[in-house]
Amino acid sequence: MSGIHHVEVWLAESTNDFREWRWLLERVGFTLTAEWENGQSWEGDGAYLSLTTSPNTTAETHDRRRPGINHLAFKAGSPAEVDSIMDDAESQGWSPLYHDRYPHAGGPGHYAGWLVNTSGFKTEVVADY
Repeated sequence: MSGIHHVEVWLAESTNDFREWRWLLERVGFTLTAEWENGQSWEGDGAYLSLTTSPNTTAETHDRRRPGINHLAFKAGSPAEVDSIMDDAESQGWSPLYHDRYPHAGGPGHYAGWLVNTSGFKTEVVADY
């Protein structure tokens, strides 16, 4: 069967990272299923996402332009829900990207918002339409 079982994201040791990710994951419908000293697991739509502090991190922030994952895209529901997430994002540590082309930076048939957190992780919240 195709599909993603889980994704593990390694974070720098930062309480802001966990706070920022918690806000976004709750907004897009994930549920916190486990929490330990250096990490969390979040379940949503048949797959899970783990956030773990890396014991080998030397960089202060994530560089999405280096080899590896550029961004994670999440289903966010209706266009109104995407708008709501984008309206609230800055107060939760996420800054908008491509805001001058929002909500169609991905093209006329794609309603989405792009965000980057204080550690440099880029995400996309996509409307179902």
